Amino acid sequence: MTSKEIRQSFKQFFQSKQHRIVPSAPMVIKDDPTLMFTNAGMNQFKDIILGNAPAKYTRVADSQKCLRVSGKHNDLEEVGHDTYHHTMFEMLGNWSFGDYFKREAIAWAWEYLTEVLKLDRERLYVTVFEGAKEEGLARDDEAASYWERYLPKGRIINGNKHDNFWEMGDTGPCGPCSEIHIDIRPDSEREKVSGLALVNRSHPQVIEIWNLVFMQYNRKADGSLEPLPAKVIDTGMGFERLCMAVQGKLSNYDTDLFQPIICKIGEISGGKYGEDEKTDIAMRVIADHLRTIAFSITDGQLPSNAKAGYVIRRILRRAVRYGYTFLGMHEPFMFRLIPTLLAVMGDAYPELAAQQTLIVKVMKEEEESFLRTLDTGIRMLEKSIPESKGEYLSGEVAFQLYDTFGFPIDLTELILREHDMRVDLAGFDAEMQKQKERARNAAATETGDWIKVHEGEPAFVGYDETACSTRILRYRAVKQKNKSYYQLVLSRSPFYAEMGGQAGDSGRLTTADGSEQIVIFDTKRENNLAVHLSEKLPVNPAAEFVARIDAEKRTATECNHTATHLMHAALREVLGTHVEQKGSYVSSELLRFDFSHFRKMTPQEIRAVERKVTAAIRSNFAIEEHRHVPLEEAKAQGAMALFGEKYGDEVRTVRFGSSIELCGGTHISSTGRIGTFRIISESAISAGVRRIEAVTAKGCEEYLYAGEDAILEIRNLLNNVPDIVQGVHRLLSENEEMKKQVQQFMKEKSEHLKQYIIEKREEVNGISLFCAELPEGAPEMVKDIAFQLKSLYPVKMMFAAGTVANGKPSLTVMLSDDLVAGGLHAGNMVREAAKLIRGGGGGQPHFATAGGKDPDGLHAAVEAIVQKLKEAEMP
Repeated sequence: MTSKEIRQSFKQFFQSKQHRIVPSAPMVIKDDPTLMFTNAGMNQFKDIILGNAPAKYTRVADSQKCLRVSGKHNDLEEVGHDTYHHTMFEMLGNWSFGDYFKREAIAWAWEYLTEVLKLDRERLYVTVFEGAKEEGLARDDEAASYWERYLPKGRIINGNKHDNFWEMGDTGPCGPCSEIHIDIRPDSEREKVSGLALVNRSHPQVIEIWNLVFMQYNRKADGSLEPLPAKVIDTGMGFERLCMAVQGKLSNYDTDLFQPIICKIGEISGGKYGEDEKTDIAMRVIADHLRTIAFSITDGQLPSNAKAGYVIRRILRRAVRYGYTFLGMHEPFMFRLIPTLLAVMGDAYPELAAQQTLIVKVMKEEEESFLRTLDTGIRMLEKSIPESKGEYLSGEVAFQLYDTFGFPIDLTELILREHDMRVDLAGFDAEMQKQKERARNAAATETGDWIKVHEGEPAFVGYDETACSTRILRYRAVKQKNKSYYQLVLSRSPFYAEMGGQAGDSGRLTTADGSEQIVIFDTKRENNLAVHLSEKLPVNPAAEFVARIDAEKRTATECNHTATHLMHAALREVLGTHVEQKGSYVSSELLRFDFSHFRKMTPQEIRAVERKVTAAIRSNFAIEEHRHVPLEEAKAQGAMALFGEKYGDEVRTVRFGSSIELCGGTHISSTGRIGTFRIISESAISAGVRRIEAVTAKGCEEYLYAGEDAILEIRNLLNNVPDIVQGVHRLLSENEEMKKQVQQFMKEKSEHLKQYIIEKREEVNGISLFCAELPEGAPEMVKDIAFQLKSLYPVKMMFAAGTVANGKPSLTVMLSDDLVAGGLHAGNMVREAAKLIRGGGGGQPHFATAGGKDPDGLHAAVEAIVQKLKEAEMP
């Protein structure tokens, strides 16, 4: 079976078991502060598992794009060196939310593997949870009894808590799990050593392919367990490993998921897979990382220097570095692999083809940038090598190369080996640990258990109301970065929780009798749950409250949000329909909009967009909002679904005139209320992606007033000329003429000064010595005189000058080439003399300068330089 056939067979099998087949969620997570990337199939169902949202379907199956590179699931450094670890991978999974449990999950897993895929039953082993006395948990005899229907007891292995008790995190849903392992070794090896002895022993051909998680507990903050009200089945099967087993391969990279890409890498680089271990590792790294980078860009995450963008940049640079070091690829090459990736995965993920142009452009620019960085790092390393003492390069220098320039430690080691040197790895590791500690401390968050106050489900009423009566359903304490606050969940809330680029609301909770007010300083969303942040709790959390948002702040935010929609439509009209949103942020202060476009906008284009948005504002279009619209119907109406966003079966549409978008945020009631709009900046944030910042309403008024004030100030400076543009032109013209006069004056002054210095020439040991101490002299003029003197006196010449400019002393020394050959060094001479003016400096053997802080020492410094000449023994 091909990989495409295997993927489809899984979906068809679970569809036959009454499962709803859902699309993969984006690999990049945007509205969950606890995760940057989808690292497991269950991520998109977290809110259901946590009880924060009802399950629309009780049985679900899918193939999910996942990425594991950081945190608990950190596979990055293993990728390429073994046969079965990846950064980006597909997870086949089936779920039950309060429907079936262990018996059906086990039966269907066995049926699919052995009857649909025809895997050899004799090669399969399973594990079950052996129990944990310290938790009061017994062995999972229930799961074991179901497995005994299909396997002999000898192939059912007890697993410890580390391997066979799955937990979402420090707190939350958890439970025992049962892993299915397969032994794909040749029969000759199986006869020597039983697969039973190799399960969970990191053998590359005795591997886990499917994990069945039976969520039946909830882990509380104090570490204790309580039963989950609704049990959950969560299974995950590594698609790449499954393809290896079905296709009879001994490596994931030998399957049809990777081989076309690896063959293309060989074609581009001139290498051949299977002939050299280091080359093979490089090809596997590149093939794996290519998928990660392409899918991340498709889902809206561009390489950058922060958070998720930094992770993607690291992965891309790791691939480029392997190509650079082991395949001799010193020019961008990864972007050339995209058509091959599309041939392999484009059918299952059509979004790749839709974003191909952007993927290629971003990847090519990132490769070019990092190749330049590699050159810089290599030059810095080569400079550090002669400065190192002994055979070791210091760990601090190696870490600076890694941290500042993205220069990998193993490449540093490789270059050092060529110089018979090594890295102080202990020092490097110590620096790395310090950085990790800093990051860990910055991100550390402690959360208490939820304390339930009232029963009920939270409801958002902020589309229609700015204030409402409410009760606190539950709350918990949070400590982050030495700051303590509380998260409150309200029964009814007008507060918009930050999501989709729109900032969260702030406001107040007031008791019904008005006796107490609690400030809500922000509203966030965690696992699809709106949490209201306050620095203190009400005296009586069970009381009735009125929740009221800061209406002025909300209105300003809504003006910016609606203007973003109008601007998006205007950009597509002015620049073309290739424009797509790549990110946005709207707050009460401004709007920021990232979009695909391949060149800088001209002033005329910016003005055209502003005019179109302003025309839409003047038209005073009323909002046309529709909730619970079927997704396909919304698309048919013209609403554009954005890549990298996850939509449900039903969506909310927002229309203003010809602008219609899928949007869950809040908006102004009519465009006329926005008042004014101006774009304040347009810039590039990465290859093929531009960023606009703009202001509206009161913020725009302030921006325009600031411009008017600047114009008034300029007019005053120009003596109130009626036409300030003409006045500025005249001022620039006068300035240019004066600059010419100054240059002529300085040229004449330099000539006079040179003649004065020549007239004061001395002879020291047969050498022409030119000295000057100038109370006021431009360093550029002195340098120019120095080189002129060298031209006039090419042999046996020394020039030493001390000058003061803007109160700061400086020294200049020039030597003829024969004096340098005789052992004099201008840099050494000036470095010693600079101490007398409380400064430092240096330079080349024939020319050097120094600066200082003490003008009073200038005479002594010049004398010291002259003394060096007098003491020198010249041939």
